[in-house]
Amino acid sequence: MVLGASGMYVVAVVLPAVQAEFGVARGMASIPYTLTMIGLGIGGVGMGRLADRFGVTLPLLIGGACMGAGFVLAAMAPNIWVFMLSHGILIGLLGSSSTFSPLIADTSLWFVKRRGIAVAVCASGNYLGGAIWPPIVQHYVDSVGWRQTYIGLGLGCGILMCLLALLMRPRPPAAVARAGSAAAGGGARPFGLSSKQAQIVLCIAGVCCCVAMSMPQVHIVAYCGDLGYGPARGAQMLSLMLACGVVSRLVSGAICDRIGGLRTLLLGSTLQCISLLLFLPFDGLASLYVISAMFGLFQGGIVPSYAIIVREYFPASEAGERVGSVIMCTMLGMALGGWMSGKIFDLTGSYHAAFANGIAWNLVNFAIAFALLSRVRSRRIQTA
Repeated sequence: MVLGASGMYVVAVVLPAVQAEFGVARGMASIPYTLTMIGLGIGGVGMGRLADRFGVTLPLLIGGACMGAGFVLAAMAPNIWVFMLSHGILIGLLGSSSTFSPLIADTSLWFVKRRGIAVAVCASGNYLGGAIWPPIVQHYVDSVGWRQTYIGLGLGCGILMCLLALLMRPRPPAAVARAGSAAAGGGARPFGLSSKQAQIVLCIAGVCCCVAMSMPQVHIVAYCGDLGYGPARGAQMLSLMLACGVVSRLVSGAICDRIGGLRTLLLGSTLQCISLLLFLPFDGLASLYVISAMFGLFQGGIVPSYAIIVREYFPASEAGERVGSVIMCTMLGMALGGWMSGKIFDLTGSYHAAFANGIAWNLVNFAIAFALLSRVRSRRIQTA
């Protein structure tokens, strides 16, 4: 998960250098990140199906090879279009996608009693990667350039992912999977909706929360550069944000085991909205460090909570595909939000409107989580 996360986070670090080298607008320079998230989301569904059928080793081997090739090709890109396609297809669709949805879904099948914390530990690898990679990449971008950095990153991540994949050949015990299926609490009508309707609602919620989430994660480096603090400060803030996200995911996993996935989602949505609001009045250097840490602590548990919700309300036999579908929508939300924030900046010359846009999407996510929880409570009262 840590190695696969490189495909998600390093493009935000090299965004200013890529924009300057290819001579494009901020919105255009944000598209590689957008395509990576779209590819990661769509690829997660296919990789999840592969993992359901053959285990996680096969998708991880594919992902390691394609991610390595993607970084190397992006490093040799003669223009922004080759750079974008390398990220969208090789790094996103066929690379990073193998390390998110498949690993989370597979982990959920190995545990029953402590499923929330187990999934949180697995998912924390994503944010741990986000904490590790930005300062490392920024250091090498400053010292040897982004192209050489990409080549080293591709070779290192590709080889290590393939070696680690060979250690993950055992499949989840069939007894655990059957027990999880029997314990799935939603029956045939999760939240009082049909399975299709419930899946669509969760997917919409995933898009909304991650449009909001993407604003600081994608643009904090560029934002700090615009404020005069320099991209290195922004990379430090991104690293701090994602390091705090690791803590958030672990704590949220423990909370999830006590209060369930829906309440954890509602809590995370509320706290994320509060932290986004704080970006509007405060833009001092010290303030941005504090708010970045708060943002990481508040939002880290949101995405893993969807996997727990799926396992609580849908059969375990559908875990890979359904978790993959919801995670796909969260990645699409990250993709849309990353591009949208850059475009709003181009139109307004400021990130304030982009933060306000993220807050609006966050409120929609909050409304969906609140409505689903209310429906569950109502059904329980009626049953009683």
